[in-house]
Amino acid sequence: MSKILKRIFISLSISVLIYLGIASGLAYFGGSDATEGKTALNGAVIKGTVINETGSIKQGGAVEQGIDFSEMKLDYSEMPALQSYTARDGAQLDYRYYPSGSNKVLVLLHGSGWHSQQFYPLAKYISEQGLAQVVTPDLRGHGVNPQRRGDIDYIGQFEDDLADFIGKLKQDSQLQKDFKNSSIIMGGHSSGGGLAIRFAGGEYGNQVDAYLLLAPFIYYNAPTTRPNAGGWAKPYTARIIGLSMLNNIGIHSLDHLTSIEFNMPEAVRNGTETLAYSYRLNSSFAPRDYAKDLGAITQPLLVLAGSADETMFADKYQALISSKLPDNEKAKVKVLFGLSHMGIVVSPDVRPVIEEWLRRL
Repeated sequence: MSKILKRIFISLSISVLIYLGIASGLAYFGGSDATEGKTALNGAVIKGTVINETGSIKQGGAVEQGIDFSEMKLDYSEMPALQSYTARDGAQLDYRYYPSGSNKVLVLLHGSGWHSQQFYPLAKYISEQGLAQVVTPDLRGHGVNPQRRGDIDYIGQFEDDLADFIGKLKQDSQLQKDFKNSSIIMGGHSSGGGLAIRFAGGEYGNQVDAYLLLAPFIYYNAPTTRPNAGGWAKPYTARIIGLSMLNNIGIHSLDHLTSIEFNMPEAVRNGTETLAYSYRLNSSFAPRDYAKDLGAITQPLLVLAGSADETMFADKYQALISSKLPDNEKAKVKVLFGLSHMGIVVSPDVRPVIEEWLRRL
């Protein structure tokens, strides 16, 4: 019996060592090809990949469309100044505030690579029309001067930060008036929409009264997501697999490693963009289990996407939302003709749709 147990122990030990060896090897070396082109430059060649001025990617003659960032070239001179709040770990995190007489508070979460600036036209309109007070946080690891650009401390820290942020809003003297009768609406664009879904399915989901998702990134293998987000994202697939394997057995010591880069053209960069994410930050944007996290949304929900979206299949949102939220009669999906991935945020065409929804809440 002792010999059998010894053999079992040896076999298990060898299996564990092999598992750890494979996982660690993938984690350490799975990003080596991508790190040779650490920052994507206009016209630069990265392992046979050419990135042009619009952020499109050319691979052996084929072009993936990428995201049209030209719509983001706007006048931001009157954008509200940054303010800050203190998170539970003592970190000072930035946000912008757009006042309004409304008792609704709309928290808008930016997408990958950018920060609160992207919501300026939409937030300004909502505020000026008296539809809601709007707050646009710079998520940890993003913004003008983050502590560690592209990184956070642990998977799930975004949710803790947002819970702290909502708590701060409830204590803010500017928002005290009629707050007992106010509602918190969480909105998000692209990856920010994925984070909103993750938040809904987590321990803080009951802090929110409604959700607004703009071309949300639901998951990498969701039917709504184009391959590599239409050429915008460059994931380190092998490294992600290795780190996932390590995470499955409770090892998080390598979660700081870069797992994805973004192809943002130089023409729209201003030094505040974030072009690469650690594994733990990237994981914190995505739902844990998108079916379960989506299914946790019992509140009013509006999902908007543009028919010309370069990163998402806009026509597949309706079927997905209907299948995951069959009992939520307050869940609505609308596709806006001709709008791109960034257009769903900045185009004037999206504003009346959001306005009507907010007025009905």
